[in-house]
Parts: sequence; structure tokens; C-alpha cells
Amino acid sequence: MTDRSPPTKRFLRALAGETLSPPPFWLMRQAGRYLPEYRETRATAGSFLDLCYNPALASEVTLQPLRRYGFDAAILFSDILVVPDALGQTVAFREGEGPVLTPIRSAGDLSRLDASGLHQHLAPVYATMATLSKAIPATTALIGFAGAPWTVATYMVEGSGSKDFAQTKKLMWSEPETFARLMQMLTTATGDYLIRQIDNGAEAIQIFDTWAGALPEDQFERWVIGPTRSLVERIRSERPGVPVVGFPRQAGILYERFVTETGVDGVSLDSGVPLAWAAEKLQPRCTVQGNLDPILLVAGGEALDAGIDRILKVLGKGRFIFNLGHGIVPQTPPEHVARLAERLKGWKG
Repeated sequence: MTDRSPPTKRFLRALAGETLSPPPFWLMRQAGRYLPEYRETRATAGSFLDLCYNPALASEVTLQPLRRYGFDAAILFSDILVVPDALGQTVAFREGEGPVLTPIRSAGDLSRLDASGLHQHLAPVYATMATLSKAIPATTALIGFAGAPWTVATYMVEGSGSKDFAQTKKLMWSEPETFARLMQMLTTATGDYLIRQIDNGAEAIQIFDTWAGALPEDQFERWVIGPTRSLVERIRSERPGVPVVGFPRQAGILYERFVTETGVDGVSLDSGVPLAWAAEKLQPRCTVQGNLDPILLVAGGEALDAGIDRILKVLGKGRFIFNLGHGIVPQTPPEHVARLAERLKGWKG
């Protein structure tokens, strides 16, 4: 079980409401293809899902960026689509194409899913978490995560990534009972999954709603805010003291409703969120995390330095965790991440 004593790790202190200078930092997708050691490990694993389900290799790639950069947090190496995989949907990752799933587009398709083997299927992920809880540095926090039900549902219904989510929205509006059943199944399974991650050592949870911005306000309220609030309330009830960070990417002004209505301890900001607005509307309510454009990390140089400083000057005055506005992209030079880490650690506020 996770230690419930007051947090001493800088990442957890920031989520508990402290203003720290310099702020703690980590980066979404900090373990990944931009690192040569990741590519070497990945080449030995077989498929991408094989890597996710191999506790030794998944632990290794989680630890690789910590060795290089000294991040304040490590995030479990896995993927949001292990949940539909565990529910019995066919999931594969094709090189150059991304995830491919057998679509769920009817009540009949949905009836073929089964949550009874969820924990057995995901046991290797829990083993990775348990391994990491012992292997990470004493000052580093361990983050567990899952995809939010809405975002995971889009992949399950579309059968892949999408630009317009036409099939998902069609099911949502034309077969509302079927879509509601899918979302309830996902919310329950995701909660079960996150609780088990906590029981194996996760000290904080991040919920990734990558496609939250695709929904109009009324549906955002129902399918983004509602399930996230349910997950936050369940974690707070069953595993009190474990903070939750939400990431309703591209939600725009709906970020404010998300924060106030879900009860998250922290919110991760995409790169389009105005800094002054976030400082005024969001930071008084919870810890904010973000939001450097990942392409600035590719560009490097003075542009990167200026982008870092701009964020620090506005958000560094309150409870804040430095991160990107989305994940590191594969073409990022590792030396640019080193430059970012050095600048952040040296910031005097």
C-alpha cells in the first residue's frame, strides 16, 4: 500500500498545494523513441504491447530518462489501450500506422467485451509498478495513469486514431444506451485498474483525456467531467491521500469547469492554454502542470530558453509542476531535454 504520511517528494508536495522554487518537473512521454537506449530496448521486446507487458523491460525504459535528467517523477511505461485489450477487444500497434482495433459499433459488438479477466490480463503492468516502486530514486515520485473513458472509447469505436471522431459521435447520438454502457464499463474498469496501480506503488495518478476537446459543452460535461469526477471520487474514497491529475487536452475555457467540477488535485495544460488565464482561473483552485510546446523542445536554443522562462515567470509564482503541453515527439534531440533540465534546476524564481 502507498504511504499516507505527509509528502516529502517535491512532485507530491506541489500537488499538495506548495509553491516550490524551482518547481518540480517531468515530461509526458519522457520514456520513448527520442532516447537511443529506449530504441535499443524496444528492439528486443517484440511488439509494442509485448514491451508494455514485460515488467523487466517496461521498468527499464521507465528508468532510462531518470538516469539522464533527474526528473522529479517517473510515470509507468504502458499505454492507454491496455484496458480495451484486457476487456477482450483486439488491439495491435502497426509500425507507422499506430493503434488498430476491431471496432465496437453496436450493442452486439459491446456484448463481446468481458471485464472478468481484467486484473489477470494486466498483472504484468502491476508487476512493473511494483518493481518501479523499489527501483526509482528516493526523491522521485511514481505516477500511475490511464486513459480517460472518453478518449479510450474513441479508439474502441473508431478502430484507430481519428480526426473527426465521426463513428464515436454517431454511436453516442444514435445509440445512446449502447454508448452509455460502453462508458460505464470503461469507467468501472479504469477505476479498478487505477486502484490496483496504487496498491502496487503508484503515489499519484494522471488521467489522460487526449481528445476531450472534440466534444461540445453538454457532451463534455457528461462524458469528460462526469467519468473523471467518478474516478476522482472513487480514488479519494478507497485510497485517500493519492492525488489525481487530469488532462482534458484542448478543452479551452472548459478547463475551468473541468477543474471545479471534477475535484482533481492538479490539471495538466495543453500548449494552447493562455498562461495568464491559467494563473487567474485555474491555479487558485488546483496545482497546474505544463505547458511547453513539444516542438520548442525540438527547436532548442534561445527559443527553448525563452519558452521555459515565459512559463516560469507566469506560473512559477504559485503551485506548479513544469511539463510539456503534450508528449515528447520522437525527433527531439536528447541534448535539448538536458538543456531544459539544467535551466529548470537552476531557476531562482
